Amino acid sequence: MIKFLKTIKMKKTSTIFTAVLMTAMILSSCGGGSKQPNTGSITYEVTIGKQVWMTQNLNVDKFLNGEAIPEAKTKGEWSAYGQAGEAAWCYDPQNGEKSGKLYNWYAVNDPRGLAPKGWHIPSNTEWTELTDYLGGAEKAGAKMKSKEGWGDKGNGTNSSGFSGLPGAFIFHSGEPPIFSDKICCWWSSTEDRIDYAVAAIIEYPENKLVINSFNHKYGISVRCIRDY
Repeated sequence: MIKFLKTIKMKKTSTIFTAVLMTAMILSSCGGGSKQPNTGSITYEVTIGKQVWMTQNLNVDKFLNGEAIPEAKTKGEWSAYGQAGEAAWCYDPQNGEKSGKLYNWYAVNDPRGLAPKGWHIPSNTEWTELTDYLGGAEKAGAKMKSKEGWGDKGNGTNSSGFSGLPGAFIFHSGEPPIFSDKICCWWSSTEDRIDYAVAAIIEYPENKLVINSFNHKYGISVRCIRDY
């Protein structure tokens, strides 16, 4: 397993990303996003092989049916939504404009629909198809990473046009969002096992796109793919 992910314990017991905490900006609360405009409309898209992807992370605060997605503004609220198995989102106040909203998997899996009309949350199979088209896990990450924004000279070529930026994540316990300039994570629609779902991860320095699992209560980014 890649070095960065060795610090993650993918079980019900909570742990800390030790390597990230040394460089992360730990924010005081989950609040701050309410002042951000809803930029969930599709501004950019890119065709990669037979797939069409958004080139921005999802940033909507309403489900497709128009109902509001609850915003967790505190650690306690985030934890409570997760414990209840209810959808929620949170902002990384300092980087939300770039990284979009952070959603728990209950929002991803909500029948009211998280993705805009004509789009959907990619499955594990669709992430794998993207990886394979870009030459496999060893090569895909660099081609998907943006040309700027990554720490330690870890920028990618973005030859795919995917424009993957480093971003934030939230632990299931609701600890403040943590931003790292060395990793980005996106949900899939595929459930892995009880309480866990598949996520796609790119980190530095390996530059791989890795498929792994996160607890449903984690908050990470979402990138959508167009309906076929």
